[in-house]
Amino acid sequence: MFRTLGIFAALCLISTVAIAQSAKQHGEWRLRVRQEMPLMGHRNWIAVVDSAYPLQISPGIETVETDSDQLDVVRRVLHEVGESKHVRPVIFTDAELKSVPEDDAPGVTYYRDSLNHFLEEFNDGKTEVHSLAHEEIISKLDDAGKTFHVLVLKSTMTIPYTSVFIRLDCGYWTDEQEKRLREKMGKK
Repeated sequence: MFRTLGIFAALCLISTVAIAQSAKQHGEWRLRVRQEMPLMGHRNWIAVVDSAYPLQISPGIETVETDSDQLDVVRRVLHEVGESKHVRPVIFTDAELKSVPEDDAPGVTYYRDSLNHFLEEFNDGKTEVHSLAHEEIISKLDDAGKTFHVLVLKSTMTIPYTSVFIRLDCGYWTDEQEKRLREKMGKK
């Protein structure tokens, strides 16, 4: 009887520790994003990726396991970016996502529709959203990671080509302002 109670107590303790670690991990990525946002700026990237996304080895790329739903991570990250005044997001999604069939990847239609709806609503639809081939985006991250910090947040997503890549640009200087400045500098 005491042995059974001891085993039961040990199992309860192990379960409690596992749940606490999972909860800690869930909170750590949120804290990491919140802490790093003031440090990040123009040319930094944040990627919210599916669970099969590769661990890249460029020196500036940091990968964090979120153990969280991908859409939840995308929403949280864009909320944090939207709250900051010094950066604005430019979003890239995999071009392949538009063609992934529901028969081959159950749930892709719901994800695609949910992501598109969220991106249309975010910032009243004023945010730039681009679609590029997956390999092209990975190459951009790899290049950026040689000089700039890239934060990769791995989600629990198990549908291919669902990653969302966010390049940070200056929040108080637009592309149009930069173009006018360069034209003015060229005239002198």
